[in-house]
Amino acid sequence: MAHIELKGVSKSFAGVPAIRDIDLDIADGEFFVLLGETGAGKTTTLRMIAGLEKPTTGRVWIDGQDVTDWGAAARDVALVLQQYSLYPRYTVRQNLEFPLRSPIRPIAEAEIATRIAKVAATLRIEHLLDRKTDRLSGGEMQRVSIGRAIVRTPKVFLMDEPLSALDAKLREALRGELKSLQMDLGETFLFVTHDQVEAMSMGDRVGVLNKGALVQVGSPQEIYGNPVNTFVARAVGTPAMNLLTGVWAGGRAELGAMVFDHPGGQGAAGRGLVFGVRPEDLVLGGDGVEAVVTDIENHGVEKIISLSAGGQALRATVPVTVKFLRGDTVPVGWQAARVVVFDAKSGQSLRHGG
Repeated sequence: MAHIELKGVSKSFAGVPAIRDIDLDIADGEFFVLLGETGAGKTTTLRMIAGLEKPTTGRVWIDGQDVTDWGAAARDVALVLQQYSLYPRYTVRQNLEFPLRSPIRPIAEAEIATRIAKVAATLRIEHLLDRKTDRLSGGEMQRVSIGRAIVRTPKVFLMDEPLSALDAKLREALRGELKSLQMDLGETFLFVTHDQVEAMSMGDRVGVLNKGALVQVGSPQEIYGNPVNTFVARAVGTPAMNLLTGVWAGGRAELGAMVFDHPGGQGAAGRGLVFGVRPEDLVLGGDGVEAVVTDIENHGVEKIISLSAGGQALRATVPVTVKFLRGDTVPVGWQAARVVVFDAKSGQSLRHGG
């Protein structure tokens, strides 16, 4: 296992900042996910930890050692990439053996055979060992790619969107397998993705990147329930958090034509605000603001109801058994205690000092 630290790390390419003054601490044996849009700086951060890029400023520490000036080979990390990086004319067994046959770190043949057998059993690829990798499916190739990383017993596993090339059903299966594998191995995993479902379902903690800046780090529950700003609120959650512009006065949130009860918060009075409410925290029926159903998406176990109320669009999730039709008029309320309030100008949550 290994503890990873980034201290004041920045990276620029031709004078253009890609990473901006990141401080990050990843614990021994943690499954940490970096989540961000394309161009946010996820892969650059991973490459600096791997030793494939050197920070413009700041230091990288692995297992208590400053490795900023070390090459990739000296850091003892394993990379798993989206493109698999397998040798197509080799068998699965030969691909797994390849990193163990380094002249720098010679390993006895008996030890190589033991490691291959253990990894193949762990990943359920024993039946593929003598098959050439150009005859494998995408999911099988990714398992072999992961196996080639595991067989080395590195200090850290670095994974750069390894599931993004797979179909949805296979991604779902491998998400669970990867998380179980990490827990069984007890190793440190850094997983990079733009997919919020991967981040929320796999990570012990999640770091959200935006334009090279690390804007929030926390457990999936913290990131989802208490976003630090409106960017995180939009980035995490499907459907995204409803963000409604308004003001607070006298125990009520006034959102144009809509008015809801709300206890407010420190500094809420007298400023422009954005009220964030998750779709599951909207209440349809009973007392509330009148809204019109504009669309219904049936997702099997639940429905996503699109609504128009007071000139603003809302989305609510309800059990599939709830019956609505397009054009229906329904009252809408909210669970006030779960509403997150942001400053309209800065986008920062009032809970986080916005």
